[in-house]
Amino acid sequence: MTKGSDLLVASLENEGVERIFGVPGEENLDVLESLRNSSIKLVLTRHEQAAAFMAATYGRLTGKPGVCITTLGPGALNLSTGAAYAHLGGMPMVMITGQKGILSSRQARFQVVDVVAAMKPLTKLSRQIVSPQMIPTLVREAFRIAAEERPGPVHLELPEDIAAEECEALPMIPPHPTELPVASPQALDRAAALIMAAKRPLVMLGAAASRPRSTADLAQFVLRSRIPYFTTQMGKGTVPGGTALYMGTAALSERDYVHEAIEQADLIITIGHDTIEKPPFIMGPGGPQVIHVGYQPATVEQVYFPQAEVIGDIGPSLRLLADRIEGRIPNAEALLPLRDGILARIADRATEDRFTPQRIVHDVRRVIPADGVVALDNGMYKIWFARNYRTTQANTLLLDNALATMGAGLPSAMMAAMLHPDRRVMAVCGDGGFMMNSQEMETAVRLKLNLVVLILEDGAYGMIRWKQAVDHFPDFGMTFGNPDFVRYAESYGATGWRVSEIGDFVPTLEKAFTAGGVHLVTIPVDYSENTRVLVEELQSKLRPQL
Repeated sequence: MTKGSDLLVASLENEGVERIFGVPGEENLDVLESLRNSSIKLVLTRHEQAAAFMAATYGRLTGKPGVCITTLGPGALNLSTGAAYAHLGGMPMVMITGQKGILSSRQARFQVVDVVAAMKPLTKLSRQIVSPQMIPTLVREAFRIAAEERPGPVHLELPEDIAAEECEALPMIPPHPTELPVASPQALDRAAALIMAAKRPLVMLGAAASRPRSTADLAQFVLRSRIPYFTTQMGKGTVPGGTALYMGTAALSERDYVHEAIEQADLIITIGHDTIEKPPFIMGPGGPQVIHVGYQPATVEQVYFPQAEVIGDIGPSLRLLADRIEGRIPNAEALLPLRDGILARIADRATEDRFTPQRIVHDVRRVIPADGVVALDNGMYKIWFARNYRTTQANTLLLDNALATMGAGLPSAMMAAMLHPDRRVMAVCGDGGFMMNSQEMETAVRLKLNLVVLILEDGAYGMIRWKQAVDHFPDFGMTFGNPDFVRYAESYGATGWRVSEIGDFVPTLEKAFTAGGVHLVTIPVDYSENTRVLVEELQSKLRPQL
């Protein structure tokens, strides 16, 4: 005889699961015992939210659902931010939560919350398992739904009496390959005609373009079409940013330097754009025509309403589109003369001897190789990294421009370090976001990760404080104190560094990466550039015309 928890763990092994992240509780003890006797490693975190961030990042980087586990009630509800992070970010994840027994109620309603109902708005599917016999089927379905387009989180609740119930061993359901359809010839012909007739075409690469399955075909499409391109924040790296066709990244919605090209384009081909991102440009009357190329039809918004669509598996569809247009676009490079000016102005003053955001991004880029991974938390620095940090490989700058939650930077960097132990991996956090999940430093040390955590310290919730000033509100309610971050790191068994001179920044990072292990580097940040560049300079700049 076997029991429900054994079937659950066998079903997870059947899906190829190697790690489960989480904080188990009393209601998971049968599952925990089944895990102990399995091939799956339990990665114990210090907060359930971090477990969800790690599982979601696993899904983002591999295309396969990450798995996290918590107990009932408070533990399960701590997954909610991570569920929203994966749901809005299009990251496949399976969450498994415990629950009191459903065949009897010996503890009445103690800690009982309707987690299935709470998770429904935050997931693609939320189900309670009411019979051991259903476990193999429900787990297979959970993984299928989590991974299919559009990817996202799925929630399964396993009550403790169902987990403990003895039952007959059941055969596992083997995963089957799923092939996405390719765009129709009519849609491809219509898009090709629009592209060939365009006077100033431009390509935009969005969040869904960074799916691991599509990046090679995307790069080929850009190179075959010879149309200049820009990216959204979550589309960075999809095509090497070092190509001569890269025009920049839309870190703002309008008026930035890359918008000089956007505003002069008469056709924008958006590839993998998800309107869950902060708009990279705003459509309006008299603006460019838009072709939406995606796994799914466009979500029409006030700022996004494409005139044509190419729907299907992005990679093969783009190959077919390139076959139709390669060498047949007379004005393919019409916007390219703007490129040098756009990139030069974005890189302006990046080597000043101050802890400006431009200098910090410049120096981080110096120590991170092409395959190194930088995971950003959420704060003012995210805009600067999106604008200024050049990427040459997909998924080497991890940022969240969908839920845009604070607290995700450190756990997502930890996941990247686990998947890529031989690469340089860095988390970049503000002091506000870091302290929301700083307890995971202990997890990183315990797992013996090679990881550098960079803290930009300004003693405030800097982005909101800046917006408060820009909107002419008094400075109020945004400042706080911090621990001594060097001693804080050391208390976890990590190595702490404090850099007070900008010239010491790169050497300190090099020492940290060379030494290996977990290092925390804290530096001050001069955010006066926020107003000078992102407000005053952009409002006063002149837009050159072709």
